[in-house]
Amino acid sequence: MQKIISYPLTVIFFLLFGLVLVIFHPIQWICLKVFGYNAHKKSVSILNWFIMRCTNVLGTRYSFTNKQNIPINRPLIIVTNHQSMYDIPPIIWYMRKFHPKFVSKIELGKGIPSVSFNLRHGGSALIDRKDPKQSIAELQKLAKYIDANNRSAVIFPEGTRSRDGVPKPFRTTGLKVMLKNAPSALIVPISINNSWKLLRYGKFPMGLGSHVTFEVHPPMENKGNADELIAQIENQIVAGVNTK
Repeated sequence: MQKIISYPLTVIFFLLFGLVLVIFHPIQWICLKVFGYNAHKKSVSILNWFIMRCTNVLGTRYSFTNKQNIPINRPLIIVTNHQSMYDIPPIIWYMRKFHPKFVSKIELGKGIPSVSFNLRHGGSALIDRKDPKQSIAELQKLAKYIDANNRSAVIFPEGTRSRDGVPKPFRTTGLKVMLKNAPSALIVPISINNSWKLLRYGKFPMGLGSHVTFEVHPPMENKGNADELIAQIENQIVAGVNTK
């Protein structure tokens, strides 16, 4: 029954979602070209608030728990598990004061209103998974950018999203590049739960009534053996993921 109900609600969701993307595309352009970085960054934050509100049509709720005292005058490497594209808007909105930038596949840099524009012009890294040299160069560029400007980079070390919520083993190469090239960055692990349920039936229809949760764990200093540090980060994130 729930799946049947989800068909008309999914249509409404996609209409609203598409409308939001189309409306915010010129808003982003004007903000960036006329008013500069800070105005563009604010427009992106508001865009992602609206995207979250679109998912409310599907009965989606969000809880973002952050009990940590994270400084705003240091660069951050935000490391998290990955369950769906709907992981991204809450991170952008709730972590907005840290200016989050993303590591994204290069294909998303074209053809999607608002999203592609922000990825190309907002400071994120667009990597070609088929070209390791290009990918490493982009990660190095992003890491040096956040290190110099006290901003944050969000990386999903699993590489691809988990379709059932069970975390995949971390691929460590990209994270090692980030750690090496942003030596002053503070590492912020986050555990995400239940965003995969938005796609429990695939891309259409959408899942209903998901309670998507985010838990920010205690930050870690970027020091010591990289392999041991990454293992510690992974253990912390995985421990906070509910696999039931």
